[in-house]
Amino acid sequence: MRPPARAIASHEASIEIAASARSLYAMVSDISRMGEWSPEAVGGRWASEATGAVGDWFIGQNQTSAREWERECQVAAADPERDFTFVTGGLEKSWTWWSYEFEPMSDVSTTVTERWWVINKSPVMEAATPEQFAGRAAYTLQMIETTLAALKAAAEAGD
Repeated sequence: MRPPARAIASHEASIEIAASARSLYAMVSDISRMGEWSPEAVGGRWASEATGAVGDWFIGQNQTSAREWERECQVAAADPERDFTFVTGGLEKSWTWWSYEFEPMSDVSTTVTERWWVINKSPVMEAATPEQFAGRAAYTLQMIETTLAALKAAAEAGD
């Protein structure tokens, strides 16, 4: 899923991984595993009865050296082997979007693109100064690149 023109901030990065789109989608859509790759997300848990389908909710857990927090997230796209996208605060609040797209290059190679964008600022982002918001956005690009590199290492190691 691509950021709309009305996004107030966005970043993306891509990486080619020697793994199938199917296996990479399974890794990324297992929200409990995100902490294996992300420098900030430590995992998540599905709301009762959720299966990872569009409209399902989960609680994302995050941690930095300064604080820990959780966010309710809603799945916005769940197209196996193609796109897994979720939004913090849910579709109605439309705060921060995270998208993972999978483009098979061959049977054993896939380009993964991670995208991040903000439509509406969460209360925490609203309280930030413009400089703090810009710093957070810049840090997010570093996190995306770190996450993709770690996902590649794990996938190619068969984890």
